[in-house]
Amino acid sequence: MLDLTQDVGALTAAIVDIESVSGDEKFLADTVEQALRALPHLTVDRSGETVVARTFLGRPERVVIAGHLDTVPVAGNLPSRIEGDLLYGCGTSDMKAGVAVALKLAALVPEPNRDVTYVFYDCEEIEAERNGLTRVSRDHSDWLAADFAVLLEPTDGVIEGGCQGTLRADIITRGKRAHSARSWLGVNAIHAVGEVLARLNAYEARRPVVDGLEYHEGLNAVAVRGGVAGNVIPDEAGVMVNYRFAPDLSLEQAEQHVREVFDGFEVVITDGAPAARPGLTHPVAAAFVAAVGGIPRAKLGWTDVARFSALGIPAVNYGPGDPNLAHQQGEYASLTKIAESELGMLNWLTTPTL
Repeated sequence: MLDLTQDVGALTAAIVDIESVSGDEKFLADTVEQALRALPHLTVDRSGETVVARTFLGRPERVVIAGHLDTVPVAGNLPSRIEGDLLYGCGTSDMKAGVAVALKLAALVPEPNRDVTYVFYDCEEIEAERNGLTRVSRDHSDWLAADFAVLLEPTDGVIEGGCQGTLRADIITRGKRAHSARSWLGVNAIHAVGEVLARLNAYEARRPVVDGLEYHEGLNAVAVRGGVAGNVIPDEAGVMVNYRFAPDLSLEQAEQHVREVFDGFEVVITDGAPAARPGLTHPVAAAFVAAVGGIPRAKLGWTDVARFSALGIPAVNYGPGDPNLAHQQGEYASLTKIAESELGMLNWLTTPTL
């Protein structure tokens, strides 16, 4: 059983040492559930390998504190080890340090100033349809009802508002197949890709300010395909592009923008996920910023805050891990940062509200 009375750094190490690669989180979920059920002030529910624990104190506001239990595959980086201020190990930064902070809060604050819903979910690092947060929002949406949410993704201890949306599309060029010895009888679809790349090279990315935070968009080629055989002029080729767009655009508007950039080409949208606005204008968010401190910045990437946004819940990313270390073999988290994150969130949940 997890000892929730130990300091948050030692608790992080204990959680890291429980291997929980995506799809294999059951033992860690069992362990987390057992620890939370021992706390009499919490009502605990479970869906698959997702554990949800809630206070019911009749507070006028409810907040969600959420973190995923899974990690990318282990790469010879377990068990954890400590070197100075750094805790090394698979998932330390992304995001078991954040999970440890949430568990400490659950244990240390039996009567928070706001009702709290703690969510520990599975399968964040793999395909969206297996994501535990998606499953709970579909099957038990009432478990997630709240006024504000904090997702403990690694942000190096800085509040990151909202998130970018992401969209992928195939830009297809067509030609006419022919023998390469008589190339003039065909039309080379690969050669036509040059115009697609030229438009990308000339593209100027937007840097819009949304709710006071500046986002930096990006539209880039991420793959090129084409070719039939070494003696054939190809009749089809394509460029896969990825558009990371700011939360002032809907997914539909982002799709339209990509079609406009590549006007004249066949554009096939292959997948996409909407962005999420920062949500920092909400009074609960303002109180969170005041308690934690620092200057918020835009989240340049997509995270599960978008799932909360889709439920009408403003959300931010805030965690002690360093996002630049996520998924690396040498991943680590600063013990000082973990302790600072715990202190800031304790301040948020214990400071009397007006």
